[in-house]
Amino acid sequence: MTPACLYRTPNALAPHYSRFRVGERRLLTGHSHQAWPDCGFEAQVEAWSDAAEFVDEKWERAFARAARVRAGFAALLGDAASDYALGPSTHDLIVRWLSALNLRDRPRLVTTDGEFHSVRRQFDRLAEEGLEVVRVPHRPADAVAERLVAAIDDRTAATVVSAVFYTNAHIVPGLDRVMEACRLAGAALLVDAYHALDVVPFTLAGMGLVDAFVVGGGYKYCQLGEGNAFLRIPKGSALRPVITGWFTEFDALSEPHASKRVAYGAGGARFAGATYDPTSHYRASRVFEFFQTHGLTPAFLREVSQHQVGLLAAAFDSLDADPAVIRRDRSVRLSEIAGFLAPSAPRADEIRMGLRRRGVWADHRGGVLRLGPAPYLSDDQLTSAMECLGEVVASLP
Repeated sequence: MTPACLYRTPNALAPHYSRFRVGERRLLTGHSHQAWPDCGFEAQVEAWSDAAEFVDEKWERAFARAARVRAGFAALLGDAASDYALGPSTHDLIVRWLSALNLRDRPRLVTTDGEFHSVRRQFDRLAEEGLEVVRVPHRPADAVAERLVAAIDDRTAATVVSAVFYTNAHIVPGLDRVMEACRLAGAALLVDAYHALDVVPFTLAGMGLVDAFVVGGGYKYCQLGEGNAFLRIPKGSALRPVITGWFTEFDALSEPHASKRVAYGAGGARFAGATYDPTSHYRASRVFEFFQTHGLTPAFLREVSQHQVGLLAAAFDSLDADPAVIRRDRSVRLSEIAGFLAPSAPRADEIRMGLRRRGVWADHRGGVLRLGPAPYLSDDQLTSAMECLGEVVASLP
């Protein structure tokens, strides 16, 4: 398969997404909830069938799926799969990670004002309890690293930053410098890679982040659906999360617990939770296999995404819309943007609703309209969606 196969009508991938009817709908929600390939439905049925057949003995099969999911995420980061904890959401994993930090002696957390709500809200609440939360501006993205480095000191327990900001898709360069500053200060670095996975190549060694904690998940570009988040733990980490689930000692439950000190499993098991619904891992493992079968590598998907975002940008510019109504930042190069176009629009919600009435799915964050293509959409669908945007903007009173 070549990228050009995905630009034509019909799109070569579209038949594999029949249940989401991607060939019939203009789904510009690829940055938020991509369609799932049909094999994901088959996997969910398989999860039910295994439970019905094997009852409580299903867990051997469920754990095998979980291992494939860890390997799938690790492959995206160019990493070994042993040090990955899985969870239902990034927030669930971030809370466990925060509980392991020495916040009593190092009560300072450094982050940006552009982080997703999982971090933003949790840090707001921690600040109410007396922790020092330092937020540096997230715009422009090319200066974020130096701002974070300047804010890190010997009271800093951790720095948290996105690889790609969820509001505008701007890629954050220079994270290796942030990693080095954290290393020198004895602080941890957590990188939120959610908006980079499977749309921007993101290898830990290549980015100088082998010592970083990384969170992400499959709800967006990976097409894995809900319940598939991960926390990558750097090798040698001795963190002991206070919020800890009994699955961390799953392999040692039959052994006597003579020690007064709570024991933890190795690698990713250190941050394990407890009993969960394994259906998500059945689905995710099959979708990872689907991507591998069809050659949907991060490099391939980046090429497709850049073509599609570029098409949206060119079509947007041709609308010649009133910049007071909607505009895009043309100072940011296409290569500095991840998986969606994010024009500023004070009336973004009205525009979104107007698009929806015309059969175009999109969303907004405050005064930013988010238009996210996906590899199963054709160029004709994208062009048609932008024509609808022109109609909506022209119709605003």
